[in-house]
Amino acid sequence: MTISDRSLRIAHVGPVATSIPPPKSGSVETMTWLLTNGLVAAGHDVTLFATAESVTHAKLHATFEKGYLDDGSLWPWELCEMLNLASAVERAEAFDIIHYEATYYPISLPFVRLSPTPIVQTLHHAPDATEVALWARYPEAPFIAISNGQASLLRGLNVVATVLHAIDTDRFEFSPKASDYLLFLGRFTEGKGVLQAIGVARQTGMKLVLAAAENEYYRQHVAPLVDNTQIFYAGEVDHETKVRLYGGARALLYPVQAGEPFGLVLAESMACGTPVAATDRGAVREVVDDGVTGWVFDSVDAMVNGLGRVMALDRRTVRDRAVQKFGVGRMVDGYVAAYRRILHSVPVPHAR
Repeated sequence: MTISDRSLRIAHVGPVATSIPPPKSGSVETMTWLLTNGLVAAGHDVTLFATAESVTHAKLHATFEKGYLDDGSLWPWELCEMLNLASAVERAEAFDIIHYEATYYPISLPFVRLSPTPIVQTLHHAPDATEVALWARYPEAPFIAISNGQASLLRGLNVVATVLHAIDTDRFEFSPKASDYLLFLGRFTEGKGVLQAIGVARQTGMKLVLAAAENEYYRQHVAPLVDNTQIFYAGEVDHETKVRLYGGARALLYPVQAGEPFGLVLAESMACGTPVAATDRGAVREVVDDGVTGWVFDSVDAMVNGLGRVMALDRRTVRDRAVQKFGVGRMVDGYVAAYRRILHSVPVPHAR
């Protein structure tokens, strides 16, 4: 049986900041969880390298009981990630491919020439040119991009495929009728556009709910604007609360100021039937079907003027398109095809 026909033995190396899936927010952990379980459901032999608290349908190999966000003695965090990755490379002969989910940067690169098994990297951020120039020291190392926008930033690297993220659409309940507020959900940073979202709410007279973990940026720049009359802060929310907030919102505001490689909250919001208002940065146009699941605007002023069009979109159509576009099966098929492409191009003498 050839590598094109048989099931694959996959080491999936997730981050060890916290458990997989995460107790609250954590897009990298969530995507690792979905892909791992999806690969198992597709008949592949998968070992997940994660914390012992993780829950998975795959075999679980745990280097740490808890993540370094939950256990302050585990520091520096980079060494924790390195040790978790090393535990997979030490067992490389047992796998056809090792897939490393890079939370911040691909610390897997130095292992590429040491491992007898191919290592592929997935990044979850938008790297700058300086980062990419350093990674280009390993031009043979395969990467799988999470959007064409991200792939365009990886010039000079070996990008073997682009596979858009997926969500478990069954866990995002459709809400045919919204309440009277807008929603901002995401990290509190300048690039995420939370201050712009507040500006949109104020200019349109709409209530706005903010949901994310409190940090220094929030305390310094956002908290003074939370009046609990028009601008409300819900804190960091668990999955059930997040789905409820999505479903009740007239629209999700995504006025990002810096390009994002995907934008998971966009897909999640759409899966609840809630359309999105987003600025045209990064991979937004790959995720949002303009005029169908939301509107993409050139500026915040244009978003203010066009918000009525966003809220008028048919919520059932938004939901149906999200289910079609962001299903887990589609993502799994894309990654498996990429794995096989890598294995066809690299001799793998231990493969059965």
